[in-house]
Amino acid sequence: MLKLIVFSLIGFTVMFAGAEELPLFDGHLHYSGNAWEETPPEQAIKLLDEANIGKALLSSTPIEGTLKLYAVDPKRFVPELRVYHKTTSYETWLVERANWWRADDTIPFLEKELKRGIYAGIGEFHLFGAEAESDVIKRLVNLAVEKKLHLHAHSDAQAIETLMSHNPNAKVLWAHAGMNTPVKTVDQWMARYPIMSVELSYRYDVVSGDDIDPGWRKLFLKYPDRFVIGSDTWTPSRWPEVPSIAQWYRGWLNKLPREVAEKIAYKNLARFLGTDFP
Repeated sequence: MLKLIVFSLIGFTVMFAGAEELPLFDGHLHYSGNAWEETPPEQAIKLLDEANIGKALLSSTPIEGTLKLYAVDPKRFVPELRVYHKTTSYETWLVERANWWRADDTIPFLEKELKRGIYAGIGEFHLFGAEAESDVIKRLVNLAVEKKLHLHAHSDAQAIETLMSHNPNAKVLWAHAGMNTPVKTVDQWMARYPIMSVELSYRYDVVSGDDIDPGWRKLFLKYPDRFVIGSDTWTPSRWPEVPSIAQWYRGWLNKLPREVAEKIAYKNLARFLGTDFP
């Protein structure tokens, strides 16, 4: 399946190779421990330059990855704080991912780490279904509202609904637009939660044939101020693909009205985070 996605991605990039280049504000980057050797900081910066990604929302497992890149270029990277803090390998991350939402040490860790004063949000975290009903998540949501931080949630529609029920002032960035959530449901949730913005990494269904899928086009025109793009470098192999992912986004963004394309490319995320670009 991955090969098909890459083939489709490359094919669409080539198809729109002549499209006018938009600068991008990437809403989903990770610089996790398994990427440090293959992609040292200077190489990561080079790839972002090649992709014309002027700024990026960055989180990592462990958090040291975020601190590494932020130290190199604090104007380019906007740090997020991940909830995973006991992880030293992919295997241990899988264990922590399955339990963080009920672990007693999650909130104390976040409260201590947030004292650095550099984080714009908490995430990207994984949370599904009834997991969002836990007392830890209730405290997490209220902490984010208290500290004026957003929540970058890799979640299904049910978990998003529960997150918002804990505190209607919660500011959510919905990772991957729910990944497999139907476009109709994305539309319903955006109407229900006007404070929520939606991030599009891995939503290759935005493209249908050589054009934007009609359902997605309708949403982009209906909510032009609430979509952002992202690369999601969750695994080391994604880092070298960042320039081609960026061109894939530009390919279909250039099929939208210019004003809408610019908003999704970089303006929406800058406004969501309250920062400048680049």
